[in-house]
Amino acid sequence: MTEGTVLVADDDRSIRTVVRQALMRAGHVVRTTDTAAGLWKLVEEGVGDVIVTDVLLPDGNGLDLVPLVAARRPEVPVIVMSAQNTLATAVRATEQGAFDYLPKPFDLDELIRAVGSALAGVRQRPARAQPEVASEPLPMIGRSVAMQEVYRTIARVVQTDLTVMVLGESGTGKELVARALHDLGPRRTGAFVAINMAAIPRDLIETELFGHERGAFTGAATRAAGRFEQAQGGTLFLDEIGDMPPDAQTRLLRVLQTGEFTPVGGARPQRADVRIIAATHKDLPRMIEAGQFREDLYYRLNVVPVHLPPLRARTEDIAELARHFLDRAAAEGLPRRHLAPDAIAWLETQPWPGNVRELENAMRRLAALARDEVITAAAAETWILHAGARTAEGAAPPAQAARREASAAASLEATVAAWLRAHVLGRGRLPPDGLYDRLLEEFERPLLEAALLLTGGNQLRAARLLGVNRNTLRRMLSDRGIDPGDMRRMRVRAAAQP
Repeated sequence: MTEGTVLVADDDRSIRTVVRQALMRAGHVVRTTDTAAGLWKLVEEGVGDVIVTDVLLPDGNGLDLVPLVAARRPEVPVIVMSAQNTLATAVRATEQGAFDYLPKPFDLDELIRAVGSALAGVRQRPARAQPEVASEPLPMIGRSVAMQEVYRTIARVVQTDLTVMVLGESGTGKELVARALHDLGPRRTGAFVAINMAAIPRDLIETELFGHERGAFTGAATRAAGRFEQAQGGTLFLDEIGDMPPDAQTRLLRVLQTGEFTPVGGARPQRADVRIIAATHKDLPRMIEAGQFREDLYYRLNVVPVHLPPLRARTEDIAELARHFLDRAAAEGLPRRHLAPDAIAWLETQPWPGNVRELENAMRRLAALARDEVITAAAAETWILHAGARTAEGAAPPAQAARREASAAASLEATVAAWLRAHVLGRGRLPPDGLYDRLLEEFERPLLEAALLLTGGNQLRAARLLGVNRNTLRRMLSDRGIDPGDMRRMRVRAAAQP
């Protein structure tokens, strides 16, 4: 590994210490500072071969220093790290000319690799004169570790014309990725044209894609532009590409190979000045093995893959997503609703097979049907799982029953382990002492509230249910500031709802 002097700027002393020790163990000389002014002073003095800086510093913004460093000392790469883990931050870091962007918490080995690459001169992208992204322009919400790689990939290819394949389950937001690549890229002034291959009859797909000339077939009384022509100078989003029939696959492959297309019934090819973004929820390699999808087309489309995680792999984003959807519903005229802490905890335990789309629909249902402004866990379960789920015989339909069983079977141990990985192990530094007691405290409150809800606020029954002495339960409730009367009233309100 190439060794050198690394400048580290962060106002968090613990982060500076951990990063400094890790880089020194890797053989680097490290100079640290807690301010933008201190960092700039070292730059002006000619100190440092690579810079690692936080975005938010007490006296300035680390992103604003990136072009200044490029102008003063263009040979020094800058790595930006930030806890503002949004798509806008990742894109702006790239646009300002940062060598790399590391969302906090990050793995120290990843930082060491980035520093080593920077010192070796493997620059990601030269500095660009691009407009700043002041705030997140699209509803791509989520600060989870699972979403950070999505943001970083988008930021790395947004200013290119590389073909992108967006992979993920239905409802994960694949079109949002395509729109972000278009709206933040150099083709933003062109058209964004989307076509769902699964929604078009097979015999019309070629006409939809490439258009047709007058008289090309019976009923073609006029010329019609296809999606490639409509998207000229912009972006063409091919959704559900796995549903494209074989003959259309062949024609699409030829367009990607030659950069030209010919309308149905036409004689003169036209230049295809479009960026292609494809998406699918299907397993294309398996379809290739079954002879259902062309392998050469797959490699043409899968130049840059973007894997969107399912919602169950990013449960820490559910609260932010749910609040966003409730705010959007209120902006559209539905009643203003808010989620109680126990409702958020309940939402995070659900399997969400329909992913973000299902969560959005559930929040709209709560906004429209829930009676109280503050939605509790009991109300959320009533309106999301049970509303309209009863058959004439009074039993839940099999699909609903299976979903609840799947939710109940979710591993609590796995959930706690995932939380620890995201919020403790992944921070790159030791947490404050007392982790065991703090974790018990986090677990104890929802457990006590659940016991009181199940027993209607009856402390004696709740103590028996938990297996503790009644006086011990009273002390625990007092320590946590939990009023059993609130639990009784909450249960009465839930029982009163239809």
